[in-house]
Amino acid sequence: YVRFHLISPLIQQSAENIVLFDTFVNILSHNLGEPAYEADVAQLEYKLVAGEYGLVIRVKGFNHKLPLLFQLIIDYLTDFSFTPAVFEMITEQLKKTYFNILIKPETLAKDVRLLILEHGRWSMIDKYQTLMNGLSIESLSDFVRAFKSQLFVEGLVQGNFTS
Repeated sequence: YVRFHLISPLIQQSAENIVLFDTFVNILSHNLGEPAYEADVAQLEYKLVAGEYGLVIRVKGFNHKLPLLFQLIIDYLTDFSFTPAVFEMITEQLKKTYFNILIKPETLAKDVRLLILEHGRWSMIDKYQTLMNGLSIESLSDFVRAFKSQLFVEGLVQGNFTS
């Protein structure tokens, strides 16, 4: 089991940054779909989660091939690229996701409660409005470049691994 948390102070600076981060993680997951398929068939699992303060990478499975899967994820993160068509597809999916959160009373109530309790939190309404106002491909590229330059890493490795 390998878990790394890539933390960046950049994410929580604005609602736009949060939306750009969500877009980035979704495009990264989309890009990994085909190359990581063989790892899935070999019973290796991975998950990319857009956390509140950074990207959580979780990988688990048989230890002898796990580093290769982890290296694949890091390579795709390092050499992040996307096409305008993928960008449009992911932003449309995010619009639907955010909207579905807003129309459910229990999730909206949870979001409002957390907005009251947590200092510096951005509401789902702020994120949805930012996305509806439109994001540019250039803003995503600039965000990803800045995100990768301001990272702090925490990691946990459990199982049959050597140092």
